[in-house]
Amino acid sequence: MNEAKIINLYDLNETIAADYLKQFEYPWEALGGISDYIVSLSKTLDLSEYDKIGEDIFIHKEAKVAKSSCLNGPLIVCRGAEIRHCAFIRGSAIVGEDAVVGNSTELKNVILFNKVQVPHYNYVGDSILGYKAHMGAGSITSNVKSDKLNVIIKSGDKTIETNRKKVGAMLGDNVEVGCNSVLNPGTVLGKNVSVYPCSCVRGVIKENSIYKKQGDIVIRNQ
Repeated sequence: MNEAKIINLYDLNETIAADYLKQFEYPWEALGGISDYIVSLSKTLDLSEYDKIGEDIFIHKEAKVAKSSCLNGPLIVCRGAEIRHCAFIRGSAIVGEDAVVGNSTELKNVILFNKVQVPHYNYVGDSILGYKAHMGAGSITSNVKSDKLNVIIKSGDKTIETNRKKVGAMLGDNVEVGCNSVLNPGTVLGKNVSVYPCSCVRGVIKENSIYKKQGDIVIRNQ
């Protein structure tokens, strides 16, 4: 399942978590250690550039954070990022450079690469979003199956057992998710994938695809 590997989904030059992610073959393998990694990484930050505003909460001095947002650690917000009105960060989150976490968006156990945008009413949990990935208004990552069993990654007739109850979505670089879409547990979207609004997506979608609906996925014209 090469299309779901970290090396094929992400430009690791575009995240402060590059050294951490390099340890793994698949992105969901990194989910269990994000919190501990943030605590470790925070000890290496230049405190002339970052403000420590709470326990394990570090905000770059050039980031913008609305007073109405709710921030919990461990958390690192990088240079130029914007945390907007009423955003809720539950903890275990890295918000990359120039990323946007918007109005009423909730984050939990995530890595957002640089320039990710989750700007309007999004839920992003147990997920990793690549460089310049964008989730349209109301789109969410569903991270727990209705039967509460461990999440399995599926690509055609191939499957990988994650051994995790909670796995959201892995979005490659430059992914565009349409408004009000649901990314089911274990969804993997390759680089440059576009998802039509109001979609219900599951499984691995190969890079450069346009997801119109289940069974109607086309390759983008180059």
